[in-house]
This record gives sequence, structure tokens and C-alpha cells, in this order.
Amino acid sequence: MLEGVTREELIEKIRKVEALYLATNSAGEANAAYTALQRLRDQLAKSPEPLEEFQLSLADPWKRQLFLALARRHGYKPFRRYRQRYSSVMIKIAPKYMNQILWPEFQELSRLLDGYLSEATQDIITRAVHKDISEAEETPNLGM
Repeated sequence: MLEGVTREELIEKIRKVEALYLATNSAGEANAAYTALQRLRDQLAKSPEPLEEFQLSLADPWKRQLFLALARRHGYKPFRRYRQRYSSVMIKIAPKYMNQILWPEFQELSRLLDGYLSEATQDIITRAVHKDISEAEETPNLGM
């Protein structure tokens, strides 16, 4: 899927995904979409829809880093409560914004990052450890 993709190409793909969620295809439209997104943020800040606290459990460190960075880029301050697990992420956000913008964008970027990391891992293992990375064979249980 992402064979031979460089980091720069992955970054460009991420920007394209962001553009998709901002409904644009060109740089000029991206600026307009960013302005529209800012207006949406301003409207949500003024809207009667109260902020709700969402608790996410993101055990995968790569996905947690991605979500934290994405939330911060959208202007939110993710946090953890005292004694919460390291995998827990709390965020106060309008449900509409979470469900329509932040979470779908996170899922798409997460899928893209998963593909890249999986391919990179397989490439490193097959080149540096052993070419056969197939799953272990299943054998019948012979009275154990």
C-alpha cells in the first residue's frame, strides 16, 4: 500500500487528508477552508452546545501521540487526571466538533500511519532479521 513512501511523501499525504477534511484541493482553497474552520471554532465557542469531557484509551503510543498532536493543533488541551493510566487521554470539546471533525480526521490519519509503520517494520525485519515473517504454523494438540 505505501511501498517506497518516504517521510516527506507521508507528510504530504497527511496534508492531503487534512485538506480532504477541510473540503479542499488547492492551496487557495486550503486557506479558505482554514478560515472556515476557524469560523466554525468561533461559532462553537459561542454556541449553546456545552463542552463535554471525552475519555479515550489509546494504548498504542503512536496513536496517542497522533491524537495529542492533532487535538493541540485544533486548539484543544488534552489532559489526564491524577492517577489515570498513561494510555488515558481526556479532552473537553463540543461533541459535534469531536464527532464530525477531530475524530474522523484522527481515524484517517491513524489508518495512514498504521500502513506506513507496518510496511516499515516488515521491511526492516525481512532485511535485517529473516526474510520469512509469516505467522507460526498451527499444529494439532497431541494429548498435551
